[in-house]
Amino acid sequence: MSAFTDLIESRRSAMNFVEGVKIPQNELEEMFSYARLAPSAYNLQHANYKVVSDENLKEEIRKAAYGQYKIHSASAVIVVLGDKNAYLKAPEIFGGLKALGAMSQEDYDAEIEAINNAYKGNDAFQRDEAIRNASLSAMHFMLIAKDKGWDTCPMIGFDPEAIQSTLNLPDHMVPVMLITIGKDKKHKIRPRGYRKPVNEFVEFI
Repeated sequence: MSAFTDLIESRRSAMNFVEGVKIPQNELEEMFSYARLAPSAYNLQHANYKVVSDENLKEEIRKAAYGQYKIHSASAVIVVLGDKNAYLKAPEIFGGLKALGAMSQEDYDAEIEAINNAYKGNDAFQRDEAIRNASLSAMHFMLIAKDKGWDTCPMIGFDPEAIQSTLNLPDHMVPVMLITIGKDKKHKIRPRGYRKPVNEFVEFI
């Protein structure tokens, strides 16, 4: 098996972490430098992250997540956000390609028009895209973290409004999930829970 296959096989969601382990900011920055390479629709890069390692603020996030202990023991809790207004940055994103001559004015105008037609005035689509694309980025990040020797757990058990209030988030930022990160307290790889065989969830047509 390849190293990547081994990585996928060994990843588990950590239910509890070794307390007191600090993650150096430069390590987190390196992980996010790779996470930014995750795919996103129109390359709009909807994902944003808040890395919470301050113990007091972490406990506030824990309250918003119904008191789940793994937030307390984790080295940090990462709040994954999806930006409903990501499409507004399309001119900036594609303007660089146009300036470099990698995109013609005609192609640039067509791309911006297509993006605006898809997103503008369509709040439901903006929200769906924010969640979809931030989720892609989050999975990317968790695999990178595992490769760097850190364990993670994605969490959807939280009150989005409480997270929004605690972090003073603008309305266009959607709390998509939390990711706890640290060193798993269980050193041995746990047996994996039941997974469906391929023929139960894949149809070849």
